[in-house]
Amino acid sequence: MSAKPIERRLRIRRVDDVDRGTAKMNPEMMKRLGIEDEVEIVIAGKKRYRFRVIPSEKVPVNEVWANSLELKQYGIADRTIATVRRPLRKE
Repeated sequence: MSAKPIERRLRIRRVDDVDRGTAKMNPEMMKRLGIEDEVEIVIAGKKRYRFRVIPSEKVPVNEVWANSLELKQYGIADRTIATVRRPLRKE
């Protein structure tokens, strides 16, 4: 039997000083979710996006920060609530 992946509903924020393809998360939340180098963000159970993750103490525990232009391109509004977890499988 496989264990269910640990995931949390977190707020996604658009931030200009984050590089494309990366996301910033609080190190405490990364540890809770078992996230090491990549994070998967799932919007409405349908759209899935992967980002390389960078730990940052500046990010509140209940938020994930990503590049503003990239999120706009994906159609993700600022302050969107999304499911955040470690990627299910490597690509």
